[in-house]
Amino acid sequence: MKLLEWVNLKLVDSLKGKDLLTLLDYSKEEVTELLELATNLKSLTKAGKCPPLLEGKTLGMIFEKHSTRTRISFEVGMKQLGGNGMFMNARDLQIGRGESVYDTAHVLSGYLDGIMIRANSHAMVKELAEHASIPVINGLTDLYHPCQALADILTVQEVKGHTKGLKLAFIGDGNNVAHSLVIAAAYMGMHIAVATPVGYEPNEEIMAKAKAIALANEGSLFVSNDPLEAAVNADVVYTDVWTSMGQEEEAVKRLEEFKDYQINDKLVANAKADYIFLHCLPAHREEEVSSSVIDGPNSYIFQQAENRLHAQKAVLASLMA
Repeated sequence: MKLLEWVNLKLVDSLKGKDLLTLLDYSKEEVTELLELATNLKSLTKAGKCPPLLEGKTLGMIFEKHSTRTRISFEVGMKQLGGNGMFMNARDLQIGRGESVYDTAHVLSGYLDGIMIRANSHAMVKELAEHASIPVINGLTDLYHPCQALADILTVQEVKGHTKGLKLAFIGDGNNVAHSLVIAAAYMGMHIAVATPVGYEPNEEIMAKAKAIALANEGSLFVSNDPLEAAVNADVVYTDVWTSMGQEEEAVKRLEEFKDYQINDKLVANAKADYIFLHCLPAHREEEVSSSVIDGPNSYIFQQAENRLHAQKAVLASLMA
């Protein structure tokens, strides 16, 4: 495409027409190329250039859960790429009142060029992708949050200049964010330490796959219940809320069981002096993280949030252009 040559862009050709359900379905090379494309698209955006790679194309965006960053970044991303993002609340669709995933996938495939879905069940999103003839992008499920992880690694690359050999400490709930972050960091050859309370450890099968990826890329992965052990000499300290959407009934219990896992000045004193703090947001200050850390000089949460836009543009262009 002459347009690609003009803006000096290289799409990830091997991903054209494919889905993004989990980064486990991608290779290290594909993840690396997506990050390179995101970097280039961000530079172009900052220079006021938005190549219309998706001109005339429409992304349907289905939401079963509330959203700020996912909705806005995908909608703006599609517009900047020359296309259109269509918001669809799952409650307003027939799928919200019993239409099968099979029928929904086939109908939407006739109208749209891609689907982004923020859903409760990863199994349902897999079923949607199985029957859709257009790319399906996971905007969040109970198991994975791959677009967030791409933005996370992009942020580390920008701040630190590289990722290989860095220590990443994820401290908190072993949830969907942790799963995708660990997978992405494993591809990058990082040394990953996950610390959770007993009973909140990440999925063992996912961790086993991530550990194999990390070892293959000269990195490492260990999971423990000791936040201090995870934080020691960390280059990156990451956390998420202790109570995610759908877990509100567990809030009081979780506040008690996670109280020793707060990211605060005492904990980060064990990290490297130039550590960076990341959080996928929204954040609850003085719960999972102290205000002194999240609003301090080592925090890059807003750069990280912005990078959702650029990472997802790389995904959208590669899958749908």
